[in-house]
Amino acid sequence: MPPTPCALCHTSRALIIRPKNHQKLCKTCFITLFETEIHNTIISNSLFHPGEQIAIGASGGKDSTVLASVLKTLNERYNYGLDLLLLSIDEGIKGYRDDSLETVKRNAVQYSMPLSIVGYDELYGWTMDQVVSQIGKKGNCTYCGVFRRQALDRGAARLGIKHVVTGHNADDVAETVMMNLLRGDLPRLSRATSIVTASAASESKRSKPLKYAYEKEIVLYAHHKGLDYFSTECIYSPEAFRGSARTLIKNLESVRPSAILDVVKSGEDMAKLVPPEVSDSGQSSGNVKDVVVINGEAEGEGGCGSAHGRASGGEMAATEEKLRGDELAASNGRETDFTKKGQRHDRHKPPTPVKASKKVSKQQLQNCVRCGYLSSQSVCKACMLLEGLNKNRPKTEIKVGVEEEDSSPTLTRRIEGLNITPSVDIT
Repeated sequence: MPPTPCALCHTSRALIIRPKNHQKLCKTCFITLFETEIHNTIISNSLFHPGEQIAIGASGGKDSTVLASVLKTLNERYNYGLDLLLLSIDEGIKGYRDDSLETVKRNAVQYSMPLSIVGYDELYGWTMDQVVSQIGKKGNCTYCGVFRRQALDRGAARLGIKHVVTGHNADDVAETVMMNLLRGDLPRLSRATSIVTASAASESKRSKPLKYAYEKEIVLYAHHKGLDYFSTECIYSPEAFRGSARTLIKNLESVRPSAILDVVKSGEDMAKLVPPEVSDSGQSSGNVKDVVVINGEAEGEGGCGSAHGRASGGEMAATEEKLRGDELAASNGRETDFTKKGQRHDRHKPPTPVKASKKVSKQQLQNCVRCGYLSSQSVCKACMLLEGLNKNRPKTEIKVGVEEEDSSPTLTRRIEGLNITPSVDIT
C-alpha cells in the first residue's frame, strides 16, 4: 500500500493526523498551518500593537514554551514589532516548580528573552508546600489560584508591562466552561471565554493567543520542533475539580473531535446572554457573596458544592415514589396530581405577581487596606486567605542551625540515624 500523501502539499508523506479534524499532513505543512492559525487569531482579535512590551507567562510547560516559540517566530516573520520577555511565578513546590524553572531559564537563553521570576515566598511569606502542609491537599488550588493571579499582576507592574499573554489552550477554555456550567456559575463565562481579559483591579490586561489550539496539537508542535519543555504535572493538582471536567472533555473529544471547539463556542454564545451588570466583572461590592471552600474548590452560594445546589437521596426517593403514583393514577384513568403535599388547587386565585429583579450596581473598586492591591473589598482575597493561614501558624518556631538542617532537622530523624550497639558483658 503506497504511503498517504499530505493533504496540503500532495507531495510529502503524511506523518501527522490533526486531532482537530483528522486531516493528514506532513511535518512541514503541520508546523506552518499551526503557526498560521495562531497568526490569524492574533490578527483577527487585534491582540498586539507595534512597539508593545509583552510578558509571556512562562512555567516551563508545553503550553508556555510553545507560546514563546511561536510568538518569537511570528514576531520576526510578520514584523509585529513586539518586545518579548518571560515572566515566571515560583510557587515554592519542591520537586515540581524548581525543576520547571530550570527549563524556563534554558528557554530564556534559547529564545534570547529576558527572564523575571516572582516568588510566593517573597510576596506572601508562604510557599505552596507550606500552605499544603497547613491546610492539606483539598483546598490548595483555591489558594494557589488567587496568589498566582495577583503575583502575575505584581510581576508585570514591577516590570512596567501592561500586557501579559498566557498559554491557555482550547482544552483549558473548554474545561473552564464546563466547570462553570457544572457549578451553575454562568456569570463567569464571559471572563472565561474572552480571548482578552482586562479588569479595573489591574493595570495589565491578559490575552490567550492559543485559545483555539488543541492541547494535542500543541504537544505535536513541540515534539516536531524539538522544543525544550517540562512535562510533569503539578503534584497537588490531581485533587482539583478541574480534573473531573478534563476527563469529561477528553471523553467527548474521543467520540467527537470537534467537541472541544464546540464547547468553547457554546460558552462564548452563552456568555453573550449574561447581562453585563451580573457578570463577574460587574458585581456590586455590597452584593458579593462569601466564597467558601468545599472539597478543595471555591464555591459560591447555590453552587454545586453548596447546600442549596444539591439534592439529597431522600428527595430523589420521594420523587421516584411520586412518579410511580402518577403512573398508577394514569392507568386507573384518574387525573395525575402535580400539587405538592399540603397544597390545594385554587382556580379563582389570581396569579402571584413576579417580582422585578433588583438592579445590580457597578462594582466599586478600592485599594486593599493591607497590601494596596485593587479590590472590590476593603481587604483583597489574597490577604483574607493569608489571614487564615497566619492565624493557624505556630507562634513559636523551632529553628535548626544551617549546618544541621540537612542532616538532622528534627528529633525523629536524629533518632533514626542512631546506631545502638548492644552492650557486652565482659565478666
